[in-house]
Amino acid sequence: MKKHKKQNKKRGFSLIELLIVVAIILIIAAIAIPNLLRSRIAANEASAVGSLRTLNTAEITYNTTYPNVGFACTLSQMAPTGSASATSSAAGLIDANLASGVKSGYNFSFLGSCPSVPVNTYSTYAAPSVPGTTGQRYFCSDASGVIQYGTAAISTCGTSTNPI
Repeated sequence: MKKHKKQNKKRGFSLIELLIVVAIILIIAAIAIPNLLRSRIAANEASAVGSLRTLNTAEITYNTTYPNVGFACTLSQMAPTGSASATSSAAGLIDANLASGVKSGYNFSFLGSCPSVPVNTYSTYAAPSVPGTTGQRYFCSDASGVIQYGTAAISTCGTSTNPI
């Protein structure tokens, strides 16, 4: 009589099977990550445009509230007041994030210097913090209220820019 030996075969994945699964995951990641980065850039740009709209509204409100001062020349003039009453140096018209000058991958500032009082015009500017990574386009707006964009740094709003 012949005795059969039991084979002690462990069940599991082979190295080749695991390598194939890892390769498939890497291929899917290579397809998905650029789309994710493009989505983040689009979201940052949309946030920058929204922030410029907020600044336009804040400038109109500031100019109406403080007609002898005119438009604000700095973000800090429209910044939150804390617990004190609103003044022309801290009007409380924008949130602390925007007042800091950096929001959602963009840097916000004013173009040009502050002329004598009353200030008759303004020009706000939004530049990507890391061009090509946090945003592709540069944005600006002025007293006309039109938000414009350019593909390179903007020195004067309206000369080398396109309206949105």
